[in-house]
Amino acid sequence: QVQLVESGGGLVQPGGSLRLSCAASGFILDDYTMRWYRQAPGKEREWVASLISNGKTHYADSVKGRFIISGDSAKNTLYLRMENLNSEDTAVYYCNAMLTLATYWGQGTQVTVSS
Repeated sequence: QVQLVESGGGLVQPGGSLRLSCAASGFILDDYTMRWYRQAPGKEREWVASLISNGKTHYADSVKGRFIISGDSAKNTLYLRMENLNSEDTAVYYCNAMLTLATYWGQGTQVTVSS
């Protein structure tokens, strides 16, 4: 059974940092492209970053240079390191796995950037 469980969200001050985790089960994370998305209040869900199975990474322009996506094979876990956060980063963050037969989402973790 495929499952994605995010954690690591919280309240952080502007300029602060957080690391989100997405624990994957039911498949091997390294075999697929993994993505982070986010959804701010009243807005559409938007793509944030991708980790391709070959190790390459891609980022939305809004987070490039501040966010780093990575994976830990031993833990089968996806991460999103976020630095220099600002109020526009406030959103629910979701990890996403597009497998052969279906696409899976985690339940999301709330990130709030506020002083």
